[in-house]
Amino acid sequence: QVQLVESGGGLVQPGGSLRLSCATSGFTFSDYAMSWFRRAPGRELEWVSGISSGGSTFYTDSVKGRFTISRDNAKITLYLELNSLKTEDTAMYYCARYRSPRTWSRDKSFYDSWGQGTQVTVSS
Repeated sequence: QVQLVESGGGLVQPGGSLRLSCATSGFTFSDYAMSWFRRAPGRELEWVSGISSGGSTFYTDSVKGRFTISRDNAKITLYLELNSLKTEDTAMYYCARYRSPRTWSRDKSFYDSWGQGTQVTVSS
């Protein structure tokens, strides 16, 4: 049974930093691309960042240079480092597993397993 559990969210001031974690189990983590998505109040689910099984990283334009995605295959954990946070980064953040091994897409319809989310609130 695939399980994804996010943690690390919280309340932070603009310009601050957070590190999100996504602990996984139930599948061969190193074989799968993973992504972070977010949903802000009143907005649709948005792809934020992805990492392939080979370690290639991808970002949506609004977070490039501020967020860093990484994975630790030994710890079977996905991370998202959030720096220089802005109020518009406020959202529920979700990690997700791509449906097939050794390929990837940023299209949310191709992700078959999701965590419960962790809330990030950026406010002064």
